[in-house]
Amino acid sequence: MSTPPVSLEGLIGSRRLWRGQSVQIAPSAQPTGHAALDAALPTGGWPEAALTELLLPHAGVGELRLLWPALARLSRAAPEHEAGMIVLVDPPLLPYAPAWRDAGVALSRLQVVRASGRDALWAAEQCLRSGACAAVLCWPQRADDRALRRLQVAAESGQCLGFALREARAALNPSPAALRIAIDAAPAQLRVLKCRGGNAPTRAIAFAPESAAVDRNPIQRPRPLVREPEVGGAVVPLRAKAARPETSRADAANDPPAAYPPAAVEAVAARTVATLPPLQR
Repeated sequence: MSTPPVSLEGLIGSRRLWRGQSVQIAPSAQPTGHAALDAALPTGGWPEAALTELLLPHAGVGELRLLWPALARLSRAAPEHEAGMIVLVDPPLLPYAPAWRDAGVALSRLQVVRASGRDALWAAEQCLRSGACAAVLCWPQRADDRALRRLQVAAESGQCLGFALREARAALNPSPAALRIAIDAAPAQLRVLKCRGGNAPTRAIAFAPESAAVDRNPIQRPRPLVREPEVGGAVVPLRAKAARPETSRADAANDPPAAYPPAAVEAVAARTVATLPPLQR
């Protein structure tokens, strides 16, 4: 004996079946600056007050070129007193001030936090939560789901854009980040793995830096970094470092830094001040 068909409307009306309601996600007020990526994201830009993960095969595949348009806009917000700080927590290489300046980022709003391991995660969380930052970039090493969730909650609390730059293999593990993007080197493309507010696009997005020369030197020298007097705890000013001729990777690690000639850039970088309150444990 066959079972008589049951209408869908009847099941819903008798409350035997629950129908989820679609959630309206407001458009983002923080466009990425890359039209193809904005068109692919449900909100049309970076998720606000949230953590975004960028998964990289190695450093220098265009991750800074991807972020610079938004960072430049945030660092030059008007009126000036409303512009938050752009903080780099434990970058793998020393930021190269002329490249950041040429990308439109106001160096007076750029800060570097030197830390390592769990201290770097703690510093990133405090900066995200402080309310004094417009964006925080961090390079967490061996961060687990609990550590990433703390960063996500801190970004929500401080109404800050958070960016965690991690190794590509981290894509195998779940993440509480609102947006996850894998950057491929060959071919140069972006793959959206997860996005809040809709399904991730199935097709990769072509991504070719406009200027290979600028992208090649966004950061100057590998660790160890030159120590400078600390200002306000762990926050130190960004300073322009020596420009060097093109060398092989093997020679680059051993080249001594030379004096950086353009006095104008050095003067701009020297005016950088630490406006964040001291970080207290």
